[in-house]
Amino acid sequence: MKRIVLILIAAALAAPVIWYGGVFVLSEAKLRSAKRPPAFDHPIPEDAASIERGRRLARTRGCFGCHGQKLEGKDFKDQWDWVGRAVAPNLADYAKRHDAAVIEAAVRHGVGANGRALWSMPSYNFRRLADDDMAALIAFLKSAGRKAKLPRASLGWKTRLSIIKGEETDMAHWAARVPALFVDAEAEPRRAHGEYLAMTMCNECHGLDLRGQVLYEGDWTPDLAIVAAYLREDFEKLITTGVAMGERQLELMGLVAPDRYQTLTAAEKDDLYLFLKSLSAEPVPDGVFWRMEPR
Repeated sequence: MKRIVLILIAAALAAPVIWYGGVFVLSEAKLRSAKRPPAFDHPIPEDAASIERGRRLARTRGCFGCHGQKLEGKDFKDQWDWVGRAVAPNLADYAKRHDAAVIEAAVRHGVGANGRALWSMPSYNFRRLADDDMAALIAFLKSAGRKAKLPRASLGWKTRLSIIKGEETDMAHWAARVPALFVDAEAEPRRAHGEYLAMTMCNECHGLDLRGQVLYEGDWTPDLAIVAAYLREDFEKLITTGVAMGERQLELMGLVAPDRYQTLTAAEKDDLYLFLKSLSAEPVPDGVFWRMEPR
């Protein structure tokens, strides 16, 4: 009888270890199944003009917002605690420690230096970034720098279980599903340029196809075809201040717009406006995972 009791006690003590170990192993297996992209071999410029262009790309694509105004990294423990410990790394340090192929794989494909899929890096926002722009961005990151001590990022058990169950997915999965650009650049160069801007600036929040996305809290970001209802001057106010028609201060845009889009040129705003208002004539894809209600 005593032996049976000891066996039951041992089993009770071992069960949590087995459960947590299984969750860890299975979730890691999923994260490490990400497909590595072909090595990025575009030449990285070193001239001052290219580095400055890379700085502007970093600003308009949101690098400073997540990684700190000096790219020193940021701990999101108070803003995004459900995931575990979300930590945006020191980008300048990361760029100095890794070659261009590793940086590009993380930025455009959501695959980390160790081949493991990234979790919170919005690589899908950079997936359609042109090679020249990607190279300029890398050049800037390698030129920047500020030391900062950061905690180690980690995934919580709830998140790992969601990965196993298929309720959550990694950034490599998201990046691989970004739609191709569709506007003919030769026939409509300005609208094509606007599409390029939108698909590398706006799909982080508005869905991979810009037609809206459901957020974790159950709220929705709107279909950007709504821009067709805006006059050009109202659109500029929205894109630079986060204030919508009717003087409504939008919470998310109020954070993003002043940090990212103040430096857009008039021509860039014109082209972006031209493309976004044309979306009202395009069909909205059905059955995409970024518009499904959270389970």
